[in-house]
Amino acid sequence: MKTFLTSACLILFMLMAAVSTSLSADKVLNLFIWSEYMPDEVLADFTRETGIRVNIATYDSNEAMYAKIKLVGKGYDLIVPSSDYVGLMRRQGMLNPIDVDKISNFQFIAPQFVNQSFDPGNKYSIPYMWGSTALAINTALLPAQTVQKLADLWKPELKGRLLLPNDPREVIGIGLKTLGYSINERDPEHLQQAFEKLRLLKPSIRVFDSDSPKQAILSGEVAAGVMWNGEAFIANKENSMILYTYPAEGFSLWLDSFCIPKGAVNIDAAHRFIDYILQPKVAAFLSRSIGYSSPNAKVSEHLPEEMMNNPIVYPPAEDSARGEFLDSLDEKTMKLYEQYWIQIKSK
Repeated sequence: MKTFLTSACLILFMLMAAVSTSLSADKVLNLFIWSEYMPDEVLADFTRETGIRVNIATYDSNEAMYAKIKLVGKGYDLIVPSSDYVGLMRRQGMLNPIDVDKISNFQFIAPQFVNQSFDPGNKYSIPYMWGSTALAINTALLPAQTVQKLADLWKPELKGRLLLPNDPREVIGIGLKTLGYSINERDPEHLQQAFEKLRLLKPSIRVFDSDSPKQAILSGEVAAGVMWNGEAFIANKENSMILYTYPAEGFSLWLDSFCIPKGAVNIDAAHRFIDYILQPKVAAFLSRSIGYSSPNAKVSEHLPEEMMNNPIVYPPAEDSARGEFLDSLDEKTMKLYEQYWIQIKSK
C-alpha cells in the first residue's frame, strides 16, 4: 500500500509539473529582433498587461537572423525580417501563417503597407516599422554640401571617414542607384557594374555597422555615413550638427514586419504581442522612442506635431517619391549579391 501511494503521488507530482510547465510556457514570448528596436518600457508594459514575459535576443542584419532560423529552426516565437526576407522565408516554408482575426488592431495599418507583393494578403507578416536608408553627415567635421548625393561618397574628403550599413542589399543598392538602376536590380551585368563601382569606394570605408551606427558618427570616428533614418534621428537629437539628406539619385525604403517562424511554440503569445504593438498609442510611443516611421494610420493622433513634421522620420512627399521599397529577390540573384558582398567586405 505504501509503495502504491508513493507511486501514485509521484505520478500526480509529474502530471502537475507537466501542467505547470505547459502553463508557464504559455506565459513566455521569445522575441528575435533587430538591435535597439524594442524599448524595455514596451516589454515591461506588455508583461504587466498580459502576464506574458518576453525573452529578447537581437541581430544586426537580415542575413544573421535568416541563418540562425535556418540552422536552429526553433527557439523563437516572433521575428522581425525586412520585406525582402519575408518574401524569401515565405517561399521557403519557414513561416507559420498568422491569424489576422486574432489581431483586432490590424485595422489601423495604413492601406499602402498591406497586401504587398512579398506577402499577398498578409498571411505571414504584420507591418511593424518602415523607414529609409539615406545620407548622414556631421557638419562639424565636413561642410554640409560635401555629401548631398550618393556620388559624393566617392569624394577624396571622405577617405577613411565613411560608414556603411552591414547589409549587402543596402550597400550594393548604393552602387546600383549611383548608376541609375533599381535597388531591386536582377540583371547580372548591372550588378557587376555596381560591384566595380563599389570597389573604388573601399578606401573611404571606415566601418560597416548596422548594430548602432549612430555611435560612430556621434563620436567623430566617421564624418558621414549611409544609415537608417531612426539612427540618424537619435544622432540628430544628441547633436544637431548631424544632418540627414535624401540623395537625388534615390534611396531605399524598407518595411520591417512581425513573422512567426515555423519553430515557434508560443503562438498565441505572439499574436497577443503583435496586437498590443499595433495599438495606436503604443505604436506612437515606439516611433517617438526609436525614430522610425510607423505604418499605423492613427499614430498622428498621438505624436507631437514637430515629430510628424520631422523630415528624418516622415519624409516629405517630394523626397518619398525618389524612394524605392526593397523587394524580395529570387535565390539565384540573392547568391550573386552575397558573392559580391563577400568581395566588398574583404580587405
